Amino acid sequence: MQAPKRRTSHSKRNMRRAHDALRPVNPAACPNCGEPALPHHVCRHCGVYRGRELAPIKE
Repeated sequence: MQAPKRRTSHSKRNMRRAHDALRPVNPAACPNCGEPALPHHVCRHCGVYRGRELAPIKE
């Protein structure tokens, strides 16, 4: 089994990890209530997804 011949430098290690950062979420306005909601998810405020109420919200 092969082993690394040389130690990976800090620069090379960090360059490899440059694309691993978390990207910020970009909420869109819910078409039903106008509150910010994640795309392709049920709205947490009104419980509507694609024009149908899927999750009744308890008040």
